[in-house]
Amino acid sequence: DDMGLGKTIQVIALFEDTYSSGEKAPSLVVCPASLVYNWEQEIQKFAPDLKVRSVVGTGPQRLELLEKIKEDPSGCQILITSYDLLKRDIAHYEGIDFRFQIIDEAQYIKNATTQSARSVKAVQVRSRFALTGTPIENRLGELWSIFDFLMPGFLFGNQYFRKEYEVPITKDRDEQVLKRLKGLIGPFILRRVKKDVLKELPDKLEKVVYSTLEEEQKKLYTANALLLKEKLEADDFKGAEKLQILSDLMQLRQSKLEILKELTRLRQLCCGPSLFLEHYHSENAKLDTCMELVKQAIENGHKILLFSQFTSMLDLIEEELKKEGIECYKLTGATPKEERIQMVSRFHQNEVPVFLISLKAGGTGLNLTAADIVIHYDPWWNVAAQNQATDRTHRIGQEKQVMVYKLITSDTIEENILNLQEAKRNLADQIVTGGGISFGELTKADILKMIEESRP
Repeated sequence: DDMGLGKTIQVIALFEDTYSSGEKAPSLVVCPASLVYNWEQEIQKFAPDLKVRSVVGTGPQRLELLEKIKEDPSGCQILITSYDLLKRDIAHYEGIDFRFQIIDEAQYIKNATTQSARSVKAVQVRSRFALTGTPIENRLGELWSIFDFLMPGFLFGNQYFRKEYEVPITKDRDEQVLKRLKGLIGPFILRRVKKDVLKELPDKLEKVVYSTLEEEQKKLYTANALLLKEKLEADDFKGAEKLQILSDLMQLRQSKLEILKELTRLRQLCCGPSLFLEHYHSENAKLDTCMELVKQAIENGHKILLFSQFTSMLDLIEEELKKEGIECYKLTGATPKEERIQMVSRFHQNEVPVFLISLKAGGTGLNLTAADIVIHYDPWWNVAAQNQATDRTHRIGQEKQVMVYKLITSDTIEENILNLQEAKRNLADQIVTGGGISFGELTKADILKMIEESRP
């Protein structure tokens, strides 16, 4: 389903129905670590008669709980754990037969070779469900991994699927193969989109807001873009022309990391040179634009979610807000889970107008319908991640029209990321839902084009 349509409540209804009918075997929910307490709270809220326990805490504490379940499976009906903890504890789950296994944010197992993917597939269970708003983020192979969890072998082996489906669809644009794949997976995907389900959900309007580099910031960006272009053309990054091919060669991997570092530097120069230049105190075009938007929104009584890929950028924005006497909350990957829940609750109840959130930490599992304006300070390669972040507020319970602003520095790599997102999202739209691009898919030609077209 689209994000925000109630996948969690559907699962809780399934649990309630199953256990009120006398089922004795427990069920297991596996989710990102930041959502474990969310799941526990939601079950306690909507199905208070169910016995639910989170498999968290120290290793001995988790082991003790799992041993109790083995001794008396009916002692607890719902167990909740994270992908990371399941990976560590998987040997101790042996001997427990579960009724349902639910994996939330199923894109966490998009890479079938990871320990997380192997662990969820090793659990003994009668029925499996995968919940996600983004089953395809970057590659068609990610869908294969999710189906390998649900019904091993249904989409054949990984190599066969790549040869017979992924390559013909993504490289050759073979419509017949695409139709055949949709016919295979269609009966097993319960798909709902907002426009079909929530007729009463207010509109979501999107607007790209451009800012222009000036003087010192423009000089810095141009110099760094030219330097990267020269390195690429001189093949200083060995193997750079093969970026789209996954390889275990250390030299190629190092080249990809170096190029990603250089591209990240260009993105940071668009956001604010002081992100990596300690003594930079000159103009910052985008930050000025952002502050104007925020102040205007607050004056008109709006509450704002402001996302950035860079936590250091959120720190800078927080400083600017304090100078203007504007209160805010800030959530990053370093925010403790309990504090995260408390901040969300307070944001709904009080007058604090701005919630600063790192894209990675806040892209999933938050319900923030108190806000009706979303600002994406910087574009990420993958538009699906940005859409997930936006849907923290554009979801069930939202009563106001949601305005989404994407801040882009014109004539830079940011504008070309935006263009590339649009060009690469068609595949996922055709199969299931909105997708995006990944750095690993970029070719040397892609990067050169981005740089050549982005010199202000």
